[in-house]
Amino acid sequence: MSAKTNVDLYPAFDWRRIARLVMLSRTLDELEEKELTPKGLVKYQFSAKGHELGQSLLSQLTTHPHDGASVYYRCRPYVLGSGLTPVEALAAGMTKAGGVSDGRDVGVVFNMPSRGGVTILPNAADVGSQYTPGAGWGEAIRYYQNVLKDKAWDEAMVVIFGGDGSVASNGFWSAITMAATRNLPALFVIEDNELAISVEGRWQTPGGNIAKNLAAFTNLEVWDGSGTRPAETARLVHDAVAHVRAGKGPGLLHLTVPRISGHSSVDNQAYKTPDDLARDAQRDPLPALHDYLVPVLMSQEEWDAMFAEVQQEVQEALAEAQALPEPDVETVTRHVWHDPTHPAQMGGPTPAGLSFPPGTDIPHPPEPTRINMVEAIRRTLDVELAINPRASIFGEDVGRKGGVHTATLGLQAKHGEGRVFDTSLSEEGIMGRAVGMVLAGLTPIPEIQYRKYADPATERIHNCGTVRWRTANHFGAPVVVRMSGGYRKIGDPWHSVTNEIMYAHAIGWKVAVPSNAEDAVGLLRTALRGDDPVIFFEHRAMYDAAWARRPYPGDDFMLPFGRARITRPGDELTVVTWGAMVERCELAADALDAGIEIIDLCTLQPWDKAGVLESVRKTSKCLIVHEDIGFGGFGAEIAATIADEAFEYLDGPVLRVASPQVMTPYSQTLMAGVVPGVERIRAGMEKLLKY
Repeated sequence: MSAKTNVDLYPAFDWRRIARLVMLSRTLDELEEKELTPKGLVKYQFSAKGHELGQSLLSQLTTHPHDGASVYYRCRPYVLGSGLTPVEALAAGMTKAGGVSDGRDVGVVFNMPSRGGVTILPNAADVGSQYTPGAGWGEAIRYYQNVLKDKAWDEAMVVIFGGDGSVASNGFWSAITMAATRNLPALFVIEDNELAISVEGRWQTPGGNIAKNLAAFTNLEVWDGSGTRPAETARLVHDAVAHVRAGKGPGLLHLTVPRISGHSSVDNQAYKTPDDLARDAQRDPLPALHDYLVPVLMSQEEWDAMFAEVQQEVQEALAEAQALPEPDVETVTRHVWHDPTHPAQMGGPTPAGLSFPPGTDIPHPPEPTRINMVEAIRRTLDVELAINPRASIFGEDVGRKGGVHTATLGLQAKHGEGRVFDTSLSEEGIMGRAVGMVLAGLTPIPEIQYRKYADPATERIHNCGTVRWRTANHFGAPVVVRMSGGYRKIGDPWHSVTNEIMYAHAIGWKVAVPSNAEDAVGLLRTALRGDDPVIFFEHRAMYDAAWARRPYPGDDFMLPFGRARITRPGDELTVVTWGAMVERCELAADALDAGIEIIDLCTLQPWDKAGVLESVRKTSKCLIVHEDIGFGGFGAEIAATIADEAFEYLDGPVLRVASPQVMTPYSQTLMAGVVPGVERIRAGMEKLLKY
C-alpha cells in the first residue's frame, strides 16, 4: 500500500462503492454485448461504457427520500447506484417477468418508485422527453415546500440526465426555461460524447459545447469539465449537487465522456475513424478510476478481488434472471386504466392517500338560476381547489387574466399565485410540468388554450397516457388537461380545431366532451378526483351558448364516464352525437314529425357502446353527427361497432354527417360548408327515415 491515505481522495464519496458500481455496470454491458445480444437473449442493447463515473458519483449524493431523477437510456449506472439490482437489470433486457416493465418496454427505459431514496421517473425512449417531467418534479418540490409547507421536502432536488444530442430538443429548452424562471431545484447533467448516434456535436449545438452557450443564462449556474477524470469529476459533481440542494437555484453540469460502444447494439460505429476509437479508449473512466484508487485506497490484489466478486455476482444474477418466466401474454392489456383493487405505487390521488367527499349523479341545484358553461367550469375548479390542497392550475394566461375564455377568472386572487399561475409559452413545458407534478403526488390541472396549440406537446401527451402500462403499474399519471376547440361565431384554422379522435385513439386517455353546463360540472369533478388521465374538451361555441346553460348542479355532482345522456327519446331513428352538435341535432329534429332519439355521448373514451346499441336495436336506424372530419373520425368507430354487433337490426345504412377533410375556415360563408349545420343534419335524418 502507498503511504498516502484516503485524505488524498475526494472525501465526499465512498470510493470503494464507486469502484464496485463502475465495475458492475461495465461487467453487465460487456456480458450483454459479447454474449446475450449475439445469442438473441437481449434484443436491443444500449451500452453505458464510458458514462459510468459521473453517474455513479451522482447516485451517492441523490439519496433524499423526495429526490427525483429523470433519466435516459444510457443511465443504467445511475439506476444501479440508486437501488436497481443486477437481476432486475438483466431481466429487463431479456424481457423477463420481473423486469422494470415486465417486458413491455426496452430494457434500459427505466422507472423505479422510491426505495427509500431517489425516485426514478418513468423514462421514455424519445430523445429529450425526460427533461420537462424532470422539471415538473422540481416544480412539485417547490409546491410541497412553499404551498403545503411540508418540511419533509426541504432540500430535495431533481437531477435530469441527457446526452449532447438531446440539447437540440424542444423539451430541453422548455425545461431549462422552466427551471430558471421558477427557480427550481433542478440539476441538468449533460453527458457529452460529441455524437448523437453519428451526428457530430457541432451540428447539434453552436460551437459544440452547450455549457458555453448557457454560461450567460440568467439564474442558471453552469459547471463544465471531464466526466472521466475521477478527482475533477468528483469535484464538479459535489459542487453542482451542493449548489442545487442548498436552494441556490438550478444548474447545468456538462461532462465530457467517451461513448466507447456504438449507439446501440445495431450500430457498428463505421463513422468513427481509428483515431476516434483510440481516443475514446484512452478516455475510458475505468482505468482512470483504477489509477486514482490503486494503491491510494486499495492494493492491486484488492482491486482484482473486487472485480472477480462483481463478475461472480453478475453470473449469479444471470442465472437467476434466466430462470424467471416469460411475461404472461394474457396480461398484456392490463394496466392501461386504473384498477381500484391494484392501484399504482406512485402518481395520482389514490397512491397519495387523498380522499374526497362522496359524490352523486343526481343534481341538487342550490339555486334555479341557469349559468353558462364557462361559469360552471370556473365554479367547479374553485370548489375542487378548496377541497384538494394538492391541486393547482397552470398554463398561459390563466393567472391575472383569468384565462382567455375566463374559466379561471378570480381563482389566482382567491387561491394564491402558488396554486394558479402562468407558465412560459410552451405546451411541451406545460404538459411535462404536469407529468412530473402528478408523479410526485400532486393534482395538476394544466390548461392548453386551444386544441391546435397542443400539437407541440403531442409526444408528451401520448407518453403521459401510457405511463401506467409502460411501467407495469408502478406509476400512474392522471393529469386532467383542459383544452378548447371547435367553431365559434367565426372559425379559423388555428383556434377551431376539434380532432378529438386523436385523443380517443391515444392509449390510456379518457376523453370528455360535455355539451352543457351541468354535464361539464359532473364530468370535470369526476376527472379531477380520478386516477386516469383525462382530456377535457371545452367547446368554444358552448361556453356562453343559451342552449348550454343549466342550473349549477351542486358541489357534489359527479357523472360517470362512459354513460351517455338521452336528450330526446324516440323509436324511429337513433342520432348519436356530442359537444356542440347536440344542440344542432335537436334543432334539426324539431322540424321533423318523427320519433328521433338523440344520444349525447358525453365521453368518447370510454363511450356508451351498450346504450347506443340498445337504441339502434330499438329504432333500426342510426345517424352519427360530429364536427370533426368524417374520414377516420370517431363516428367511423361507432358505425363499425354497429355493423359488428347490431347489423341484423338495421333497416338502412349507418350514415354520418361530419366535416370534409379541410380545416375550419375563417370565412363564415366557407365555414357553413365545413361544420355540419342544421339543414345538413336534417337532410340526413330525412334520408334515413324514408327507409
